[in-house]
Amino acid sequence: MNYTELLIEADGNSLITKEKPLKSCDGRIKGNRIAIKSSLTMTQKKCVLAEELGHFYTTVGDILDQSICQNRKQELKARLWSYDKLIGLKGIIASYKHGCQSIDEIAEYLDITEEFLSDAIDRYRSKYGVFTKLNNYIIYFEPNLRVIEAT
Repeated sequence: MNYTELLIEADGNSLITKEKPLKSCDGRIKGNRIAIKSSLTMTQKKCVLAEELGHFYTTVGDILDQSICQNRKQELKARLWSYDKLIGLKGIIASYKHGCQSIDEIAEYLDITEEFLSDAIDRYRSKYGVFTKLNNYIIYFEPNLRVIEAT
């Protein structure tokens, strides 16, 4: 999924997305308006918009104060939604099948930032533990990300 497709999804949900010269953050959603920092690369904008859509689909109210436990939980839920949207276990497997060997190769293949991918892997590790299985594949999150085809 690319940035334009995410913009179309946002528009389909009656969300107004604008690129602006934001100073304090890369993106923000308030009501039906999403602001994306205009100086970001297209890949960065894609990752930020996915997270803001994650907030649209999964969070309620103003969760800016991250000292509140419930707000932190909602933030994690929105981020997980964005990771699943742009990566998912299937994306990790697809990058393995494509021959990607490193984090930077996987990020480039999936057209996401390395930071976004690293955060996703950390979140998947928290969710699934050391490894998880999908179809005929085992995805290990520790000690490093790796995929093994089960026989």
